[in-house]
Amino acid sequence: MVKLYYAVLFCIITTTCFSQTQFEMNQDIKKDYEKANKELNDVYNKPLTEYKEDIAFIKNIKTAQRFWIQFRDAEMKAKYPDREPGYYGSIQPLCWYSYLTGLTTERTNTLKTWLTGIEEGDVCSGSVNMKE
Repeated sequence: MVKLYYAVLFCIITTTCFSQTQFEMNQDIKKDYEKANKELNDVYNKPLTEYKEDIAFIKNIKTAQRFWIQFRDAEMKAKYPDREPGYYGSIQPLCWYSYLTGLTTERTNTLKTWLTGIEEGDVCSGSVNMKE
């Protein structure tokens, strides 16, 4: 009987202490997105400073970023078209922010190329600086 008591007590403690509600999971993934979005903005601004002398590059990367934002928003609408409330269930914010975070991280990695450079000898490097 004592073993059963401890088993039940263990189950109660572990489920109440370590579990998250759907709301908490949704909030956590939203924070992950906000962190990824801040990193994107930080990374985006660095090439603007580093390449400030290259007016054509600056103009075009700003245009590319505006178009990427339009693409990102359209991609999110394609993945999760507007539906009546509750259509996707309570997990929808988690799924939404997870996908949005992935797109944002991918864009950040693309922008980092202008900061890290490309191996010398890459004949298709375009405006990206070569590594030394």
